[in-house]
Amino acid sequence: MDLTELYQSVILDHNRRPRNYHKLPAANRVAAGNNPVCGDEVTVYVRVDGDRITDISFQGAGCAISQASTSLMTQRLKGRTIAEAEALFGRFKDIVSSGTADEEDLDLSAFAGVHQFPARIKCATLGWHAALNAIHGEAATATTE
Repeated sequence: MDLTELYQSVILDHNRRPRNYHKLPAANRVAAGNNPVCGDEVTVYVRVDGDRITDISFQGAGCAISQASTSLMTQRLKGRTIAEAEALFGRFKDIVSSGTADEEDLDLSAFAGVHQFPARIKCATLGWHAALNAIHGEAATATTE
């Protein structure tokens, strides 16, 4: 199996069996995201204690890229500080924008191929934008417009 096939299988697996896909009853922050071009919608539920994300989940519907990216994001952000979450989002944006894999973040590098389709970058980052809005207590819906 080459790297492209491995990356594709990661995306398909997260789309078929999304992790942390439920409404989080203990959430103290919630934000939505909407990509009107693609039809992706996501709601991210976050439990923040101090400066740490103690729990995170999501619900939504949309393309495989948006749902898989948000699923993987919930796994990566749980337990992190807000600063670590922001830094991780920065690295993820670099990966999907440049197509350069990051050895430190091989799971996120599954989305490196998205850079070839600029409209799909919005799909990949939608859940992340919603999560950052939630973490920062911003009520506005994250949109990719």
